[in-house]
Amino acid sequence: MIVAAIQHDIAFEDAAATRAHVAPMIAQAAAAQARVVVLSEMFATGFSMRPERIAEDEGGPSEQFLVDQAGQHQAWLIASIAQRGTDGRYRNNAVVAGPDGRVSRYSKIHPFSYAGEHEHYAAGTEHLTVDIDGLWATVFVCYDLRFADEFWEAAAGTHLYVVPANWPQSRRDHWRALLRARAIENQAYVVGVNRVGAAGDLVHIGDSAIIDPLGRTLAEASVGEAVLTAEVAPETVVTVRAEFPFLADRRARPAP
Repeated sequence: MIVAAIQHDIAFEDAAATRAHVAPMIAQAAAAQARVVVLSEMFATGFSMRPERIAEDEGGPSEQFLVDQAGQHQAWLIASIAQRGTDGRYRNNAVVAGPDGRVSRYSKIHPFSYAGEHEHYAAGTEHLTVDIDGLWATVFVCYDLRFADEFWEAAAGTHLYVVPANWPQSRRDHWRALLRARAIENQAYVVGVNRVGAAGDLVHIGDSAIIDPLGRTLAEASVGEAVLTAEVAPETVVTVRAEFPFLADRRARPAP
């Protein structure tokens, strides 16, 4: 199947404007026969530490936008949204919207404490893997990329990792290296989708990429907005892992 990574700019804290901006890019991905379409972290508002201003209830306008786009284009839409849960707590949720209207949510396990995210958004505790026509896709968000153990834990049931992000230019080498590392060590596809544009003093130049289970880059872009597409196949993951059975050699460390 074809997956698409939409590398886009964001109208900071203006969700309606951003939704209108990315809709034609989603249509472009769908015209390229993409079955999975991924946008960035906090795709509609940018990485804001003012959840009281920008967070939406679960099922709110930005989530409904993904649901509507998924139904319209008969594709799976994945993006992160600042949301308020039924318990009243804010979370950075990756929303997976299916073409049948089904919605799943993954709450970012590792809030970015360096920017104070942990002071505003509650940490998640559970992984999310979704079966997309036989392709098992596991979703993480931005800073989660630095924590290999999370990816390792999900590897056996994952063909494709999806990582929406707002990763700044100043640490672009980390982003690029970690995406490839997660693909190589888990022998799985990785789709890393980063925004472009400025947010205050931070500049983002994208470097979005689709990487195969051997660490080869299938599609990438930086600096400007872009719609990247590449074909992925669960059978490729199975074949690579059978030919190079490295995952079987992982050993659990004894408890201290």
